[in-house]
Amino acid sequence: MASSDQLERALGEVVEPALGRSLADLGLLASVEKGLLGTGRVRVLVPFPSYPFADELTSRLQAVGGGRMAINLETMSTADATSFMARLVDRSGPRVGASGSATRVIAVSSGKGGVGKSSVTTNLAVAFSRLGKKVGVIDADIWGFSIPKMMGVDRPVLVLAESIIPPIAYGVKAMSMDYFVPEDKAVIWRGPMLHKAMEQFLTDVFWDNPDYLLVDMPPGTGDIALSMSQFLPRAQVLLVTTPQSTAQRVARRAALMAGTMNQEVLGVVENMSWFTADDGKRYELFGHGGGQALADELAVPLLVQIPFLPAMREGADQSLPVAIAAPGSEASTAFERLAEGVEGRKPRVRSHPQLVINPS
Repeated sequence: MASSDQLERALGEVVEPALGRSLADLGLLASVEKGLLGTGRVRVLVPFPSYPFADELTSRLQAVGGGRMAINLETMSTADATSFMARLVDRSGPRVGASGSATRVIAVSSGKGGVGKSSVTTNLAVAFSRLGKKVGVIDADIWGFSIPKMMGVDRPVLVLAESIIPPIAYGVKAMSMDYFVPEDKAVIWRGPMLHKAMEQFLTDVFWDNPDYLLVDMPPGTGDIALSMSQFLPRAQVLLVTTPQSTAQRVARRAALMAGTMNQEVLGVVENMSWFTADDGKRYELFGHGGGQALADELAVPLLVQIPFLPAMREGADQSLPVAIAAPGSEASTAFERLAEGVEGRKPRVRSHPQLVINPS
């Protein structure tokens, strides 16, 4: 039978669902009273009013405590919750994109739509998470946001003090306009409004110092792409193309923009490279060689070729990343290699005097 100290340590390791940290790390485990025959009482402080994860957190605590513990979740006062969030923000270090931030920002870009850029972003984020990395995703494709659906985000966006708390799915924090736009409405905004929305995704969202922040960029080189390059001058660019030569030529424009903004092109991802039939034969449905041609032209590596896999498309529709929908498949393995390849290519030191982020 576990001692009181052992039980408290085990309960402290339970992860709070909204913030994605352990109760002990957050300082939210107020007290543990161990009774006889597995009974007892646990008091947990929660900083959110109308806490939406009460059942989930209680279930996690009961699983550790043996199911016979009385779990009391106590809502902090507004003042205490504000102080708690201020301490948490202070502990997390510089915000993403600011000077001194250790977060690697990867802008997943393409010159055109329809090449699977969002799918690459989603599955790469999950692959990083499965490597034990802290990961965030910004769905910057304002008009074609699809990250929340692909990731199966079923948690609400929360606000604590002045910070937006992004939902977590598969260990990945995700922020998208999809959370704020009704299903029957279109985003009809001019450049300044789009610019402000992207700025808020960086400054007002509590990313909690992730190892990686992936940005699913809109296709092309318009307002959003320009704004993100200004907000995140040290971002590395990952170019997504298909084997078609036409897609390769268009993707080159995103690389030219990255060069103009002094952003490093990390490498090329060729998506939908082939389809493997039941007989094991590969069929190159979308041509051949586009990814390698683009990589050669830019003098960067072709990091991975991702095969066309029906389960990957079906998984996206069902909110299942390929690592879940088709574990061990060619596509799942390809994303594991991509994550390892990106992990191994550290950013070069560079500067751009016209693009400066004020850390304050």
